[in-house]
Amino acid sequence: MSIEAIAPASLGWRRFFGRRLMLAVGAGLLLFFVLLAIGAPIVAPYDPIMQNADVRLQAPSLLHPFGTDNFGRDILSRVIWGARLDLQMALIGVIFPFLIGTTVGTIAGFFGGIVDALFMRLVDIILAFPFLVLMLSIIAILGPGLGSFYIAMALVGWVSYARLIRAQMLVLKSSDYAVAAVSLGFSRTRIMFRHLLPNAIAGSIVFSMSDATLVLLSGAAVSYLGLGVQPPIAEWGVMVAEGQSFITTAWWITLFPGLSIVCLAFGFSMLGDALGELLGVHE
Repeated sequence: MSIEAIAPASLGWRRFFGRRLMLAVGAGLLLFFVLLAIGAPIVAPYDPIMQNADVRLQAPSLLHPFGTDNFGRDILSRVIWGARLDLQMALIGVIFPFLIGTTVGTIAGFFGGIVDALFMRLVDIILAFPFLVLMLSIIAILGPGLGSFYIAMALVGWVSYARLIRAQMLVLKSSDYAVAAVSLGFSRTRIMFRHLLPNAIAGSIVFSMSDATLVLLSGAAVSYLGLGVQPPIAEWGVMVAEGQSFITTAWWITLFPGLSIVCLAFGFSMLGDALGELLGVHE
């Protein structure tokens, strides 16, 4: 075998194992946090909201591996219980924008014309405002809380999915199998959702993994600003905000929830990149 033939083959193997590694790391991190969240009542050594003034601001030790905060609450227990809420925020904050954007993009791309123009002008209006500013404005109007965060994400986050699906639908509706489906007399609903959408949705699924990272960080930022999850509920963004006043004397209060946010976001990003490579979305 010639050198010219070996080089592409070895590159292919390296790319293959690289994809497998990214998939394993991303899926492994997500699985770890999912299991941690499910087993929180069993794994967490202490009640996450139980206060104990006798052990306040203690550094990491055998009794409290992640230390304690200014109320004497165990940081490890709060990080474990916080995984439940942050995973919930990441998943629910993606599901509703995904469903809304997929529906809008499918209809706009398939019908085109005035329907497409109306939906895309709405997308342009939403994109004219910075994402975080618009989201915070909606939450400020609705009032602080997790429900307001989900509503804000649904109202703002769907536009990216709509644009992705619309672009795919504009191409696929002219394909041979779409024309054949029309000639066979299939209904528009069947053509859109049974024949075209399954072939157009791969890019949106990959994007949802990366979008989960944005939702996770946005949720932590909103909680940090006091507009999301409210104390004393254990949530990583809230924990970072609570520990900022003690960053020089009790660094562990912010370090461990901050690292948890980074690790979970990294898991979503790695899984999204791996799926994109395996499905050929990035090719």
